[in-house]
Amino acid sequence: MVTGGAGFLGRVVVERLRARGGEPPIVPRSCDYDLRRADQARRLVEDARPDVLVHLAAVVGGIGANRENPGRFFHDNLAMGLHVIEACRLGGVSKIVCAGTVCSYPKHTPVPFREEDLWAGYPEETNAPYGVAKKALLVALQAYHAQYGLRSTYLIPANLYGPGDEFDPQRSHVIPALVRKCVLARASGARTVEVWGTGRATREFLYVDDCAEAIGLAVERDVAPEPINLGTGQEIAIADLVRRIAAIVGFEGELVFDASQPDGQPRRCLDTSRACERLGWVARTPLEEGLARTVRWFEGRSAGER
Repeated sequence: MVTGGAGFLGRVVVERLRARGGEPPIVPRSCDYDLRRADQARRLVEDARPDVLVHLAAVVGGIGANRENPGRFFHDNLAMGLHVIEACRLGGVSKIVCAGTVCSYPKHTPVPFREEDLWAGYPEETNAPYGVAKKALLVALQAYHAQYGLRSTYLIPANLYGPGDEFDPQRSHVIPALVRKCVLARASGARTVEVWGTGRATREFLYVDDCAEAIGLAVERDVAPEPINLGTGQEIAIADLVRRIAAIVGFEGELVFDASQPDGQPRRCLDTSRACERLGWVARTPLEEGLARTVRWFEGRSAGER
């Protein structure tokens, strides 16, 4: 079973699991099972009786959405995760693969982020409610392994991007937000594109297909219930990122950085050696190639809507 299997990452994970053979994954829908409620999470597991559950269901968004919905992001993500984990225990599910978030790391984590640094401080303020909620699920999984023997793998992906991402400006993360702005600016003949923040903050980006491959490996392999970073090990400043996107799109106007808006965490870059050692996984999609695919997908969708 893949909770969140109809979402951006979930759709790719489901495709990969189907391609590996065996029973097709079960994809529950939120209209049928509200995982924020314990009784409905238990009913889902009782109805479907999965052997392995991949928990991807989450309430997510960029800096703006996190600032506007801190209570919802904390409650919904924590509630869904805890209810799913308990339902799996009660329902005899043998293993959980859970997606965490890079937002769980402390604000000033030394680069590259190592899994041992996860508890070395408090997350960056704008993402903290979401990050703390997701990090609490790691504690839950480790506790359930120790007391009940429930097997689990907890993955921490870098910022995801790719075709099928959320491009709504109210909910999008940095890459889809910048792709949308640059494509629309080029199409309208606008002279400027506004970018939140100073442009000095750095991020690491992981192509969605690479993340899905790691999740597929985690389903198949038994590893200790410890956090595992997923990323490319390469960081890029937001200013350099938007210049690359503008070049791919063909936008030749001015990029204007709005320093009154938050940068978020100052730097992000992951040490991914544990993923290589435990899962035999490395990211394979270069950023330039992934960005080009993402731009083509958005341009094709935009053309179809006109």
